[in-house]
Amino acid sequence: MLSAQCTDKRVNQVTPPLFKKYKSVKAFAKADLEDIERLIFSTGFYHSKARHIKGLSIKILNEFGGEVPATLEELISLPGVGRKTANVVLGHAFDIPGITVDTHFGRLSRRFGWTSEKDPVKVEHIVGELIPQQEWTNLSQRMIWHGRRICHSRKPACGVCPVAKICPSVGIGEMNVEKAMLLVKTDKDFR
Repeated sequence: MLSAQCTDKRVNQVTPPLFKKYKSVKAFAKADLEDIERLIFSTGFYHSKARHIKGLSIKILNEFGGEVPATLEELISLPGVGRKTANVVLGHAFDIPGITVDTHFGRLSRRFGWTSEKDPVKVEHIVGELIPQQEWTNLSQRMIWHGRRICHSRKPACGVCPVAKICPSVGIGEMNVEKAMLLVKTDKDFR
């Protein structure tokens, strides 16, 4: 939830003091909204994120006995939790496979020729038919990493891409290895 429109780096800076102060669902449910906002301010959209954190904590306490629910339907019933967040929770907290379609996953699915769809739910279902279920969570992590690091939206670094040899979209980005390395801000050739 905190990662919406925010970098992982920023979220990782915010969470230690947040979880040091609020150590349980009950603590979040009782928390002062303005205090949560102050602690998560730098993640952006802090008013709505704080409301969602407090609201989902109250709902988890009142409707789920203080336990995070373990089904997609129950998770998306929580304030501020959509399919993307629910699938992350299912995969990482409960080891239940889920496909996490964010902007990177969607873009790569189209570039790989798996779908032309832009609707995340449709992408999730189409890719779910193509990829074995036990691979969904790992695939999601890898696709998101690849989209963030190498296959950028505007200037993909095709010259250092480890899947360039099998990618139907190879060449839409920078093919020169040295220039591609600059795009990914590394001296590592991922091929």
